[in-house]
Amino acid sequence: MKTRKRWTRMLLVGCAVLVCGCGGNAKKQVTERMENDSLQTAGTVQTRQVGQVKVTWLQDNAEDKLMPASLFAAAPDSLIESLSLEEGIPSTISTFWVETEGVKILFDAGLGAPDSRLPAGLDSIGVKPEEVKYVYLTHFHHDHIGGMLKGGTAVFANAEVYAAKAEYDGWMKMEADRRAEVEMFARVYKDRLHFFEFGDTLPGKVAALEAVGHTPGHTVYQVGKLLVIGDLIHGAALQLGHPDICPSFDMDPEQAVRSRKHYLQYAKDNGLTMAGMHLPAPSVMEPPFTY
Repeated sequence: MKTRKRWTRMLLVGCAVLVCGCGGNAKKQVTERMENDSLQTAGTVQTRQVGQVKVTWLQDNAEDKLMPASLFAAAPDSLIESLSLEEGIPSTISTFWVETEGVKILFDAGLGAPDSRLPAGLDSIGVKPEEVKYVYLTHFHHDHIGGMLKGGTAVFANAEVYAAKAEYDGWMKMEADRRAEVEMFARVYKDRLHFFEFGDTLPGKVAALEAVGHTPGHTVYQVGKLLVIGDLIHGAALQLGHPDICPSFDMDPEQAVRSRKHYLQYAKDNGLTMAGMHLPAPSVMEPPFTY
């Protein structure tokens, strides 16, 4: 509990709006901020307006998630202790439902059955899987594409799916066991799977921006003042202040650091709200934020 209260204090200082799961007085502060900002809340589903864009956070993990500090090997014990992160780093597995320019888009699809809360989350906002028209993927790790399939069939039977060509090409160069899930997903959605180049504009006037390093084609999406950052940040309590520290999941650490630093500065300079798949609940951070 000490870890979470400390992390809550860190984020509330200098933040216009930032909500994270915690207890005690910190939870009261968070609740008050949610009410003051007219945040629509239903458990692990929360909706807010970002300019002309409506974004709904859908938490996919059922239990509270603390990432072991050992996943960030470059972080010395003294730093972990100074941030009170010995018990772990608060995180989530999240997806986002975005409505913009008359277009409704699901960003990433979470873990998939049997652990996924995504179907229930979509149902809570009145969306059935067959009604999802667009799915934009940040990258092909399991906790982002696992929810695309169930029993080898498409969960989103009528969706057009978009992903970076660089991501697909990169995974196809990996060992057979690593690319097996991606190959199955691509085979099932082949008639509705579209590969874009970085810099392309997708339906809904969504800009697909290069953010490689975590994976070969990791993508950040900009929708108006909303920046969907995927896995740019895994452990915000550590990485916002120390973006040069990578988790073991980053395939190309040097490039991941460059991408992370670039988009943190880009979001700050342009007053963008960041939506991250592993930021603490509700995984949406509004400017100004400090790092």
